[in-house]
Amino acid sequence: MKSYVPLAISVCIAWGCSDGERGPGLPQRDAAVPSSSGAGAPNLEQPLTREQLRDPESCKGCHPIHYREWASSMHAYSAIDPVFVAMNKRGQRETQGQLGDFCVKCHAPMAVFDKLTTDGLNLDRLPDKQRGVSCYFCHNVVKVEGDHDAMLQLANDTTMRAAITDPIDPRVHRAEASELFDSNGRGRNALCGSCHDIVTQTGVQLERTYKEYREGFFAMSASEDTPPFESCPGCHMPNRIELAAVLPEGVGPRMVHEHLWPGIDVPLIDFPNREALRRAIEDCQLGIGSIGFFTLTVTPPNLFTFKVETNAGHNQPSGAAQDRRMWLELSAFDENGGLIAESSSGIIGDGELEENPARDPQLWMFRDRIYGADGRPVHMFWDAAPSREHPNGYESSTLAVRSSTLGVGDHSVEKQYRVPGRDGAGTPARVTARLRIRPIGMDVLEDLVASGDLDPTFVAQMPTFTFGAQLEWTQQDGFMKVISAKPTSDCKSYRCLLEPGSMSCD
Repeated sequence: MKSYVPLAISVCIAWGCSDGERGPGLPQRDAAVPSSSGAGAPNLEQPLTREQLRDPESCKGCHPIHYREWASSMHAYSAIDPVFVAMNKRGQRETQGQLGDFCVKCHAPMAVFDKLTTDGLNLDRLPDKQRGVSCYFCHNVVKVEGDHDAMLQLANDTTMRAAITDPIDPRVHRAEASELFDSNGRGRNALCGSCHDIVTQTGVQLERTYKEYREGFFAMSASEDTPPFESCPGCHMPNRIELAAVLPEGVGPRMVHEHLWPGIDVPLIDFPNREALRRAIEDCQLGIGSIGFFTLTVTPPNLFTFKVETNAGHNQPSGAAQDRRMWLELSAFDENGGLIAESSSGIIGDGELEENPARDPQLWMFRDRIYGADGRPVHMFWDAAPSREHPNGYESSTLAVRSSTLGVGDHSVEKQYRVPGRDGAGTPARVTARLRIRPIGMDVLEDLVASGDLDPTFVAQMPTFTFGAQLEWTQQDGFMKVISAKPTSDCKSYRCLLEPGSMSCD
């Protein structure tokens, strides 16, 4: 059983102080970072009020690295995302306001907690500290009341909670250990899972990331008293040795955890360190942490058999899988290096609609599909409902999480292609294959544009990512041999962009 260390959030709360003024609009997330040596450290003698603690700017002076990570993350971006804003606006209109706080209680939870919004339509008029998922919202939680739809209870006090059992007296707020952040317990997964499982008002279990995790291999443990094999922060908050805060002299580096949470979503607007987050996703997260098994076997004359298995702690894609698009791109080439279009599949250009059966009947797509009460496909989650044809309100063809019964065979999916050479004869000279993914499909975005809720300029900003595990076969490789993809990753370059000169960038 692997050992665990306290979360960075447990160290992060040990000190708290303010630093500078914030201008209008977005938080000033690229402000100068105070020295981590202790020189120029902010005054720690004055306790912060509850209102000050609610503002992430109050954390920046003592926790510059964690602040910069958070301020570059989708947690900080969640309430200003134009796709979220467009979907919420349209959902409120089409449900005559019945959608209520369904979206905003995860995208701007403090605004809901403070009763400053009931539907999220006024978020652009609220202070920055009320938008996004803030430091205070997570570190003030005292109870997880359910496994979906943000069922979290806040203390609403000046105590910041985490895992460390003997925090340095911060003087600016109280620090308290909480089993919800215990590195050796299960509480930290429940804390994440509360917002990462979503059940709609019609009873459709729309997002199931936490449920998938609990049914998968990573949630396994030897007994109820031992920690799971791996946790949500284990993948999405990687640890490192670094200074946790601007501290007095004599306090050295600690084991800390990253607060960037790379997944698959990225900002579509100008946002701090956007390129760093993109690299964290494609070069690192999708490079080593997502695909654990990707092979090809070729049978004469031209039968290509692909097997793939995810190495993530949940399905691929997960989260808003009804919106996401993940597919296999297969490219066949002749002896002159020319693409054989009729033998290829999944060749989808940037901004191009992912699914077109007339053009690509062989396309291997991984996603959820949602259906309305009449059994017909729908695009928007508020239209999803159980029906006789689709009792769950959805059908899933995602790449399933590695099973907790891993010892019984391998857990993979398989697809076969006939891939003839030029003019439909023989075998191509070379074939390459890779897995690609988009956070949101072009059909969903175009639907939001058509309804007038999304500016069409944002459609072109939606990226297409490539997984690190890729395959190549040539005729010299021959037949009936298993060719395995070799994952590639770079988990340092994004850290250097995010925090130049940090210990992690050396």
